[in-house]
Amino acid sequence: MSQFVINFLFVGASFALYIGIAIWARAGSTKEFYVAGGGVHPVLNGMATAADWMSAASFISMAGLIAAGGYANSSFLMGWTGGYVLLAMLLAPYLRKFGKYTVPDFIGDRFYSSGARLVAVACLIIASTTYVIGQMTGAGVAFSRFLEVSNDIGLLIAAVVVFLYAVLGGMKGITYTQVAQYVVLIIAYTIPAIYISLQLTDTFLPPIGLFSNHVESGIPLLEKLDQVVRELGFRDYTADVDNKLNMVLFTLSLMIGTAGLPHVIIRFFTVPKVADARWSAGWALVFIALLYLTAPAVASMARLNLLTTIYPNGPTEQPIEYAERPDWIKNWETTGLIKFQDKNGDGRIELYNDSPAFAATAAERGWNGNELSVNNDILVLANPEIANLPGWVVGLIAAGGLAAALSTAAGLLLAISSAVSHDLIKGTINPNISDRGELLAARISMGVAIAMATYLGMHPPGFAAQVVALAFGIAAASIFPALMMGIFSKRINNKGAIAGMLAGLGCTLVYIFLFLGWFFIPGTASYTNTPDNWLFGISPLSFGAIGAAINFIVAFTVSSMTEAPPKHIQDLVESVRYPQGAGRAVDH
Repeated sequence: MSQFVINFLFVGASFALYIGIAIWARAGSTKEFYVAGGGVHPVLNGMATAADWMSAASFISMAGLIAAGGYANSSFLMGWTGGYVLLAMLLAPYLRKFGKYTVPDFIGDRFYSSGARLVAVACLIIASTTYVIGQMTGAGVAFSRFLEVSNDIGLLIAAVVVFLYAVLGGMKGITYTQVAQYVVLIIAYTIPAIYISLQLTDTFLPPIGLFSNHVESGIPLLEKLDQVVRELGFRDYTADVDNKLNMVLFTLSLMIGTAGLPHVIIRFFTVPKVADARWSAGWALVFIALLYLTAPAVASMARLNLLTTIYPNGPTEQPIEYAERPDWIKNWETTGLIKFQDKNGDGRIELYNDSPAFAATAAERGWNGNELSVNNDILVLANPEIANLPGWVVGLIAAGGLAAALSTAAGLLLAISSAVSHDLIKGTINPNISDRGELLAARISMGVAIAMATYLGMHPPGFAAQVVALAFGIAAASIFPALMMGIFSKRINNKGAIAGMLAGLGCTLVYIFLFLGWFFIPGTASYTNTPDNWLFGISPLSFGAIGAAINFIVAFTVSSMTEAPPKHIQDLVESVRYPQGAGRAVDH
């Protein structure tokens, strides 16, 4: 049986399961569409939350970025994990007690202002749409390889699949689909990792294998990896970072951005009561940890396997001939995500750090430039092929990668649709709209969001995890401060909240667009995205933390100069901060 047929069987079976669940759990009311009826079990909700949160960035791209950058890119891992803990402890139970469907619901009522609600809707749509671009990028990578089509065709296929099951099921269908997707993605991630860990270290558990001895050389795996990358002109894999400020800000941006993500927050409205929200958060952390403890090992082993494939006799010896390249390189070349250019005409693949510091060594070896371009987003998906694992493992990771991308895309699209139909149309434009009309508006807005994300996903402003990091920065600068101040400060009023959100969002977007293109349109960037051009060495990915600080400062300043919130709003804050039970989510 060919690898294509195996991939098709695994992916097709998983998609049939997802769409079947969506049809079985099809939403028949707005309550089922937005919060799955408010009766999901905490363990199932924890599993669905983990699938919702562990996107293509976590499954496909994060390990690829860590593999490429080593310790310097471990901020992705630390920021996202820490952010989830922050969300679970500081926000989820309080927002669940408030008892509404959406984040704009909370902000609109807490700050007693339709203007605040509209600004929150805008922030949510901008952050979520940016996030969806990253998911569609990852889904396109997975589809293109495993269906053996171009990256753009893969992206279009992903868009159609997401539209089918997200639009059909709403939150009810998405919840139970995400439970199935979690099972698929965690099995798909861990089984190849166990295989590769046994191959390289004779250790069953990948997190332990990462710190074990490399079988072939007899030295620690990370030490072996440092030796190999050093010989090819790269920084040591375990080397410290030069710009500590940027790393701290980036980690902080991811943390508070995670805590402000509307598609994750909305999951805590699907359980019956506040205690269930806390249990859901705890279970989700357990399910997330299974992947996040494995990711650093997957990254390190993928990098070592890639380099030893190109240099089977060591980095100081001749690399393999292009004509004798393994099948996995040929397969990924079809997608355009691996590219080879024979710059010195020797018919061999030279993969190294083509930098001025390594130029003399490269010249001695007869190299005229790096010849192999490998997209970071492919490493996890290609890992089983690089390690020569059985075909069924390759098919399994295909299904897992797609499950990760599509589960989060569906959750984000639901957040966008609820913001448009529930918060904008029903909450502001037409409060008397029928349930049927509201569901239609939600589904139409989903379709528009998918179309936009698909177009921008064809020309993304970075790898999947980098695009997602931008979305986290936008959420950190706009939504998170408003939620924190709304829960923990009785003095912040409507004027302060609106001014803070606009200031944080505006500053962050302008800084991002200056380096990555206005509205992410290719070719419109004002400055080259390099550390030399960054303000105080702060990258666009890290600026969300600065935007959040601006949001807090502006909100407190404006609130202190204007009237205090009404007494009933201050009493509401007291009620939310001291949980004493809560009813189900309110339809209004």
